[in-house]
Amino acid sequence: MPKAYVLINTDPEVEEEFINTLKNTEGVTEASSVYGIYDFVAKVEASSMEKVKEIITWKIRRLKNVRATITLVSVED
Repeated sequence: MPKAYVLINTDPEVEEEFINTLKNTEGVTEASSVYGIYDFVAKVEASSMEKVKEIITWKIRRLKNVRATITLVSVED
């Protein structure tokens, strides 16, 4: 199953509200608040890479308070 990890920067002070929304987003199988350059990381899985792309582009990047994202596509054997 295709998957990607999305590193997310958000506006300050949105942790609890944002993580709950992120966890309930279609295709997000894991989500965590993290320390460092990024604020959150989400694991996205779908039936095709095209669907993964759609979830990231049209759902995650459009969430309220998202400032920037970096996507890491998983490479499997």
